[in-house]
Amino acid sequence: MSMMQEFKDFAMKGNVLDMAVGVIMGAAFAPIVSTLVDNIVMPPIGYLMAGVDFSNLAVKLPTPTTPVDIKYGLFLNAVIKFVITAFAIFMLVKSVNKMFKKAEAAPAEPAPPPPTEVLLAQIRDALVKK
Repeated sequence: MSMMQEFKDFAMKGNVLDMAVGVIMGAAFAPIVSTLVDNIVMPPIGYLMAGVDFSNLAVKLPTPTTPVDIKYGLFLNAVIKFVITAFAIFMLVKSVNKMFKKAEAAPAEPAPPPPTEVLLAQIRDALVKK
């Protein structure tokens, strides 16, 4: 088997395609969460905390040349973005698992017996009648 064929078999497996779709959807979802946190969630929280803008929160460390800022406000924004994203993914996984459980819980119709068993049952019934 050639390397190209092996790669094609690998790339076309369901799990790889599912993962690729998940990565693309996650990348598309990130700006939405970022905008939500920066423009909708954090301004009211800053307002409740006497007009504090979290993105500007920092600790300045004095140095002889240029002061160094530890921007913990940006870190807090990133943590909130992570929590929102993790919760959204949790809800998605939970709903998918629930959907699969419903599909598994539905009783499946029994498969018809193979033709040999049907013929054997007919022979048995014919012998019983004699």
